[in-house]
Amino acid sequence: MAQENPLDIFRPLENYVWYAEGEWGDGSLFKQEISFEFSLNNKIVKVQSMGFTNKEQTEYGLRNHGIRQYDEKSKKIKFWEFDVFGGLTEGTVEANGNNLIYKYDYGGTLVTEMWIYISEGSYGFIIGIYENDTWKQTFLKTEFNGKMK
Repeated sequence: MAQENPLDIFRPLENYVWYAEGEWGDGSLFKQEISFEFSLNNKIVKVQSMGFTNKEQTEYGLRNHGIRQYDEKSKKIKFWEFDVFGGLTEGTVEANGNNLIYKYDYGGTLVTEMWIYISEGSYGFIIGIYENDTWKQTFLKTEFNGKMK
């Protein structure tokens, strides 16, 4: 049975604030907290991300505002992430079971971000180059743990 609203793939995330810490492949720190909220009669999902707000990673605060929307024309979920540095990342999101797979172009490289379901309130998180069901390169590997809102 098809989902009534394709954005329902984000429902398991909406009642939590998600926390993760880790280390990028270059040794720099990764620290983020993310919350998801359905809006506009469930036509979009708003995402707010806290993280480092300067290159030196000494200031922490509101880093990104994101939008997830189902595009009727392409039949895909699209996303836009606006960051504190003036950047915009955009791409697509799909579900594979309970896993969420984000795909986007980052500086000419096709990058995949994957939220891998572990249990309610816990997801593995990998960013890298993913081709033919294999990680060719991993930039970050950590875990998001949710705390009820």
